[in-house]
Amino acid sequence: MTAPTSVLDDLRERVRQLEGRPAAQPVATHPALAGLLQLQTGGVYATTSASLLGLLMAGPSADGAWCGVIGTARLGLEALASTGVRLDRCVLVPDPGDAWLEVTAALVDVLGVVAVVPPRQVGEHDASRLVARLRQRGGVLLALGDWPRADARVALADLQWVGLGRGHGHLQARQATVEVRRGTTPARSRRLWFPDLDQQIRPAVDRSEQPARHLRSVG
Repeated sequence: MTAPTSVLDDLRERVRQLEGRPAAQPVATHPALAGLLQLQTGGVYATTSASLLGLLMAGPSADGAWCGVIGTARLGLEALASTGVRLDRCVLVPDPGDAWLEVTAALVDVLGVVAVVPPRQVGEHDASRLVARLRQRGGVLLALGDWPRADARVALADLQWVGLGRGHGHLQARQATVEVRRGTTPARSRRLWFPDLDQQIRPAVDRSEQPARHLRSVG
């Protein structure tokens, strides 16, 4: 049986897109994530943690990439800067309203890394179109919240704070486990100081690196 013309045309178009698609290239990633997660051009990375969003952006930003942040009204700029994001090389869009998807697409065209806080659930069709554009431009998309078919989902677990006593003291540092999940494969994880007492983000040697009496679990 001969395939309908429309089906053949669709297949030809897909082949042309694949032939013209640049190969994914590694992107500078924060040293604390080395060996756990490697950012790549054309990739989409979703997280439910604003501090992790900053950590994911920090590697490319420190390497000189221009970044865009859409929905900064829901993100703390000081928190982004504390992870290493260079705000002087960021395009900030506090509240794009209903045009958030169009704004995201426009920034994907011109910036190396775009972080977005979607105000609503992203549809499969819109996500596919944006990802195709992202791959063609060789950029990276970071999403605070869920994103259909994200290349990886990154989460924080088992937070423990340093400096919080029984009804007294002040928060000085924290440990957390970063979990990276790709598709249905088991999550990979690493324990980090996020940050340590010197406000550095780095792997924790082990849970006994700080005296246990200084560590208080949260959540």
